[in-house]
Amino acid sequence: MRVKGGPQGHLRHKKILKITKGQRGAKHRLFKRANEAMLKSLWYATRDRRVRKRDLRKLWIARINAAARLNGTTYSKLVAALKKANIDLNRKMLSDIAIRDPQAFAAVVAKTK
Repeated sequence: MRVKGGPQGHLRHKKILKITKGQRGAKHRLFKRANEAMLKSLWYATRDRRVRKRDLRKLWIARINAAARLNGTTYSKLVAALKKANIDLNRKMLSDIAIRDPQAFAAVVAKTK
């Protein structure tokens, strides 16, 4: 005699179908396809949380480099000079200063010289 799962199986299927709501085609209608889609989407979400951090760091560096070049230096020289001058500003904050307050960024660059 086989065990079908009963109400618990039905609830498990409903839970998966709720997660995949909004997907196209069979992915939100059929349990088997929905389960595959859910597993894949959760895997992507986990991977891309790390990728987002990478992408943001690249963006910050590009912004700092652009602002540094407007102030007559390069990104690598600026970061080395900041370390030498014991100025502890992370890339996120430097990028934010470069975008929102160019005069303050110019002052930071001047401090490193």
